[in-house]
Amino acid sequence: MQRERLLRPREVAHRLGISRSSVYRWFWEGKLRGVKLLGGPVRILESSVKLQLSEADFGLD
Repeated sequence: MQRERLLRPREVAHRLGISRSSVYRWFWEGKLRGVKLLGGPVRILESSVKLQLSEADFGLD
């Protein structure tokens, strides 16, 4: 069973070309899927980032 890779908000921001604050906002709005770990850090699922990139390629916002 392969585990999903979790990305830090800084890496997600770099990949998507957006600010870290936008990454957090998109996470809380449900536009990016991820998890909030114990102690507070947020991690974003790599598949969610790839989905955003593919939607951007096709203009499906």
